[in-house]
Amino acid sequence: MSWQPNQESLGTLATCLRDSLSGFNKTAQKQAEIMLTQAKASPDINNYLAFIFSSATPAPGTPVQQPTEWHVVRSAAAIMLKNNIKSNLKGIPESSLQLIKLAIPLGIQDTNSQIRSFAGNLATEIVRCGGLYSWPELLEVLLKMIGNEGNQYSNEAQEGAMAAMSKICEDNTKVLEREQNGQRPLNILLPKFIEATKSPLPKVRALALKAINEFTPRKSQAMLNVIDTLLQHLFYLSEDKYPDVRREVCRAFVRLVETRPDKLLPHIGGLVDYILTQQKSDDEELATEAAEFWLAVGEHDNLWQALDPYLGKIIPVLLECMVYSPEDIALLGGASDDEDEEDREEDIKPKFAKKNLKRGAAGAEEGESQEDNGYEKMAEEGLEEGEIDDEDEDDDGDENPDEKWTLRKCSAAALDVFAGDFGGKVFHSILPYLQTNLKHEDWPRREAAVLALGAVADGCMGVVVPHLPELVPYLISLLEDPEPVVRIITCWTLSRYSSWAASLTDGAQKQSYFEPLMEGILRRMLDKNKKVQEAGASAMATLEEKAGKQLEPYCGPIIQQFVLCFSKYKDKNRWVLYDCVQTLAEHIGPVLARPELAGQLMPTIIDRWQRVPDQSREMFPLLECLSYIAMALGDAFTPYAEPIFNRCVNIIHQNLEQSMHAKTNANFDQPDKDFLVTSLDLLSAIIQALDNAKAAELVTRSQPAFFELLSFCMEDPSDEVQQSAYALVGDCSKYVPEQLRPFIHKIFTILVKKLDLDDILDEEIDSSFSVVNNACWSAGEVAMQFKEEMAPFVPELLRRFVEIISNPGVPGGVVENAAIALGRLGLFHAAIIAPHLPKFAHEFLTVMDEVDTSEEKATAFRGFCNVVAQNPQSIENVLLAFFSSIARYQDLKLRNPIKQELHEAFLSVLKIYQQLIPGFVDFLNKLPPQDQQALKTTYGL
Repeated sequence: MSWQPNQESLGTLATCLRDSLSGFNKTAQKQAEIMLTQAKASPDINNYLAFIFSSATPAPGTPVQQPTEWHVVRSAAAIMLKNNIKSNLKGIPESSLQLIKLAIPLGIQDTNSQIRSFAGNLATEIVRCGGLYSWPELLEVLLKMIGNEGNQYSNEAQEGAMAAMSKICEDNTKVLEREQNGQRPLNILLPKFIEATKSPLPKVRALALKAINEFTPRKSQAMLNVIDTLLQHLFYLSEDKYPDVRREVCRAFVRLVETRPDKLLPHIGGLVDYILTQQKSDDEELATEAAEFWLAVGEHDNLWQALDPYLGKIIPVLLECMVYSPEDIALLGGASDDEDEEDREEDIKPKFAKKNLKRGAAGAEEGESQEDNGYEKMAEEGLEEGEIDDEDEDDDGDENPDEKWTLRKCSAAALDVFAGDFGGKVFHSILPYLQTNLKHEDWPRREAAVLALGAVADGCMGVVVPHLPELVPYLISLLEDPEPVVRIITCWTLSRYSSWAASLTDGAQKQSYFEPLMEGILRRMLDKNKKVQEAGASAMATLEEKAGKQLEPYCGPIIQQFVLCFSKYKDKNRWVLYDCVQTLAEHIGPVLARPELAGQLMPTIIDRWQRVPDQSREMFPLLECLSYIAMALGDAFTPYAEPIFNRCVNIIHQNLEQSMHAKTNANFDQPDKDFLVTSLDLLSAIIQALDNAKAAELVTRSQPAFFELLSFCMEDPSDEVQQSAYALVGDCSKYVPEQLRPFIHKIFTILVKKLDLDDILDEEIDSSFSVVNNACWSAGEVAMQFKEEMAPFVPELLRRFVEIISNPGVPGGVVENAAIALGRLGLFHAAIIAPHLPKFAHEFLTVMDEVDTSEEKATAFRGFCNVVAQNPQSIENVLLAFFSSIARYQDLKLRNPIKQELHEAFLSVLKIYQQLIPGFVDFLNKLPPQDQQALKTTYGL
């Protein structure tokens, strides 16, 4: 380095860095942090940090000379340097940046693994902030080290370089696949990585596979070019002695199931044997990664059938892996009555604002399925089926086995998938196991058998039903098992069979099976063990979904039990209880408004509402729960509406203000956006629930101004917030249009911009499309309410909607909402749209054929007919398709006048063409016979 540090400054900085990580001398630590904050202003600070970080030994005369202390200093320098790069890469002088780029390769070659890791993080951060091509030499330098060119690099350098490269690949997959200056970096990198899997160093082999696995799920040309070579290497590495290598091999096979099943199918027999061998490994991570293969194959549309001949090998291994290990038993076993213990803050991991309801093509709300697979909720909230949390990779093994994705849960999920694939064959194969283990004296065997029975419920229900009159009473008896873990899994398994019990029509049978099942689950909701309480509440929510209206006669005692639970539950389980309440409200609807039911429930809910502070995370489930209660109660929610509405407005205002402060002041943290999402959703529910005049009064009296806040939410950086905001816009147009009218120009100016597909980032494509979906739906609703007033926006809306319905990359639901909104514009703006009809007629008709019959579809078609009437000659090439759409339109459930208006619109258009087309009858004869007959019967043609 040409730059040289001042020795005194270097010594002072080294001392501060050391003290900043001192956990023993708090005074020195605080003073060091103050001095380091001041040091950031120095133009040379990053030079000093790079120098210290890359120096394996302390400079002579530096106050810190002990090796262990110097390592602390280097680590602190790396952390500070990374933060500086992250916060202000562009502000770092070019001369300093060059020093950093010289220091990083030195760190990558360091003998200390932690320093090598820090160096990789720094390299990744520079690439992340500045782009891959801000440091084009980096990849070349790393490849030289990985390949050990000239045998000049140490083992540590090779490992450090491969680790850094793996991190870069993880953060830059799309960039590496893209063409730049006529080249795609991945075309060069993948063959080099495959070559690196031959390295004599096991860590390099594992890390090379890890880098490759960033691309195995993606159908890039580079991966297609090397797939055969890669498979050869995978088969060779499958026998590697190093478990981390075999884990990445298994991961590669799992990911290739989706992208190249054709390459795996010829080897399926050998793969089955290999995966089973790895699943029996003592290495939990390796075994779990192997078990993921069954999930991937079982969920593949075609590949699952290839497993049929091997089920006799696979299922016994899955069953054995579902038994808790001795280590897990040591952590879980033994009764524990802990209902009076307060929850630790670190145990509370709520996941709310989770539904983020989207508006469907028919105007309905579409959310994620509320029935979870259960494997991740046997005792704790966890991950979705088949999903692995990256953070789990660094676990030390002491974590509660019910709080992470495990081999046991993965095996149970695989059994569930196989049950769906192969049906009764799976149940018959596990029946001997169930007969042996369901009443086993050892609780882990008993528990695993109950888990297996629950796992096959959905796929094997038909063949299990004859056994349920015997099984269900026994399972109900297990709800009293002395072992809490058995009670937990029994709650879950009973919930999986609750649809059978709820569907019983014979009164005596219902009394024998459904009522004891429900009562047993309700009892467990007040178990003395908190995890059993949680399992009981989760099972009750599932039972509510499956039983639906069948629960109406039992609502009194159910709500009474919920009220008791609210009085006993600690924080964590209270959140699950909210889910029970909202699920009941969702499925019994207006029944909840009966005075004897609402009179029990609402005082308890309002009590929580008054106790919970605005900034408490408990607000998330409470607001969401209240949304469902409001929709169920309808106008009966009026006594509670005003204070709840006003508080939601205030929460939104506070959150937006905090966001503004955080933008301008680094000392302020960004607020949690879930407060915005759940508040917006509750406002939407109240506006829909109340009498329109009452809702309008709430909106009018809102302080701050309701639509001012809503416009800010529509432009919030969070897609989830925007999604809820656009849904609320649509609801306001339907229920409080006069209050929206003064703001419509401002609101729609924002909305139109959101329909620009060019603004959707690859990395955020799913959440961005959810926003576009709601924006399309809202635009259609506003068009219906504000009619001719929308004229200034029609040309831009038309252009955006045509782009959306013509783009094959847009999800189907979004396309449907855009087509409906486009059609509705034609109701009042046919003259503006008609000249452009040829641009979208074909796409519109194609999309609308897939949309379910609804009032929205009817109004969209009526608008389309208006447009066609203005320019009938322009769609000659799609005329037969249009006539077929008319002939096949099913409007039996539509209410009048919408039904009659659509019929008249179709008839009017048909008469126009009857006049325009010579030989009209001969033209109709080109249609399929059933369409010809439908037109003659319905429209008299």
